[in-house]
Amino acid sequence: MNNNVKAIILALVASVSGVTMNVLVKFSLQDINVFTAGFLRFLFGFILILPFIFYSKFENFKTPNLKIHLTRGILNIPMMLLGFSALQFIPLEQIKAISFVTPIIVVVLSVIFLKEKIYLIRIGALLIGLIGVFVILRPGIVPINVGAYLVLCSCSIWSVVVIITKFAARVDSAFTILSYQYTLVTFLSFPIALYFWQSPSSQTLIYLIFAGIAGTIVHLCINTAYKLTDLSVLQPVNFSRLLIASLFGFLIFDEIPDIWTIIGGLIIFSSILIITYRENYLKKDIAKQSIPIKL
Repeated sequence: MNNNVKAIILALVASVSGVTMNVLVKFSLQDINVFTAGFLRFLFGFILILPFIFYSKFENFKTPNLKIHLTRGILNIPMMLLGFSALQFIPLEQIKAISFVTPIIVVVLSVIFLKEKIYLIRIGALLIGLIGVFVILRPGIVPINVGAYLVLCSCSIWSVVVIITKFAARVDSAFTILSYQYTLVTFLSFPIALYFWQSPSSQTLIYLIFAGIAGTIVHLCINTAYKLTDLSVLQPVNFSRLLIASLFGFLIFDEIPDIWTIIGGLIIFSSILIITYRENYLKKDIAKQSIPIKL
């Protein structure tokens, strides 16, 4: 199994874990505010990795990218709070559908800052996925909820975080990146949570403990995937989150996706099949042809 396929599998695991985390946080927001929930979600994740930090004798904190990790940790806080806040306004599958603007921003940023090449098959897969997003959102027809703006702001910040992660992943291990993220976000978000503190029920604590575990899996898988392949390979795979979110929304919250969501989801899934097939089997010249992008 080559590195591209491994990265795609890790990205799919991250997608399932990410939707699971959102479901658990959405339940917790029925009891406490987003500041408390966000802090506790990272606190429990930090507690989960703490034994491994001690076991490594803090070796994982040795890095030449201290400023990069600090910037990444700071940006994670507003990104998290905006994303979690959106859970209170719009259905889960709509959040995932809107968040698909992220791959487009990331691919452009990766060309500018990381000097990555964009191949014909990858561009085709991204465009197919984007068409699926437009089918679901139907801009100009469906009114935009405030939750949509929250998701867009969160995704804009997340796109920058993804690029920063790719820089860090060139030198640091996935666990080093994860350790810095959880340590910084936990301690930096604590004063905010303390100011807006609401005591959670025991059931909410259980939700957030598992949300912390799921979130840790997300970041560990994503950080590892970024070390294995280019960002532009992974972005079409991220479109699978919509299908997973639609399934979870139906099973847990009785949210029935309309026909446009189903059609758009099928279009998006086709982009995943294309990119996976290309990376695993295709060796044709057209797949290797670099497409110059003028910005």
